[in-house]
Amino acid sequence: MTARSRKILLIGIGPGHPDQITLQAIAAMKSVDVFFVPDKGEEKAELVAIRHAMLERHLPSGSHRTIGFEVPTRDASGAYRAAVAAWHDAIGAIYARLFAEHLRDGEIGGFLVWGDPSLYDSTIRILDAVKANGAVAIDYEIIPGITSVQQLTAAHRIALNTVGNAVEITTGRRLIEGYPEADSVVVMLDGSTAFASLDRDDLDIFWGAYLGSGDEILISGPLSVVKDEIVRVRAEARERKGWMFDTYLLRKRG
Repeated sequence: MTARSRKILLIGIGPGHPDQITLQAIAAMKSVDVFFVPDKGEEKAELVAIRHAMLERHLPSGSHRTIGFEVPTRDASGAYRAAVAAWHDAIGAIYARLFAEHLRDGEIGGFLVWGDPSLYDSTIRILDAVKANGAVAIDYEIIPGITSVQQLTAAHRIALNTVGNAVEITTGRRLIEGYPEADSVVVMLDGSTAFASLDRDDLDIFWGAYLGSGDEILISGPLSVVKDEIVRVRAEARERKGWMFDTYLLRKRG
């Protein structure tokens, strides 16, 4: 890092339980001068409150500054990849402005990232683009965190893999396009409950929502038996809380 650059820490904070922040993450948090806290609207205000609660729990009062910013909405009307690219560009422009306005030369900025910054999170890609643009000089470091996948398997008391067989991590969007060949398939970012469209009698599902938090919900069993229950419980929980974070594992039986 040069004398005139700003360092950014991407700190994995786990899937929701305050005790799942690692000692490394807490040490990193203590070095941050300014935390940038995303605001995704009233429905997800609880996520902002959880981040602030983590800062209050682990850091001395007055040791840092917090800057909130509104996250733009992704345009869902066009081609998916193009829409995501445009969305990331818009967020990157916000990041560059925030760094220029609120981070002094040599200061450290921080993002508290759900789970782990390397698993289905776009912050790394966006910071790479900001760095390449060069409008503001930055460098960044990643502090890994407990993932929802780890919490899911721990909560269901299962291993991620079966002996000698592959594991694939994918999205609901890709699951709809075709079922993977792997014996165990972890599905994330499934807002459309893609599992419910699978007509399979040979799969078990291990589903979890709000993993690691006090609101954790777990359902497991043969997919053909429990999928309607999961759809119902998921919809009720989302209506109650205003947001939904869920992950599940599909496994071939036998």
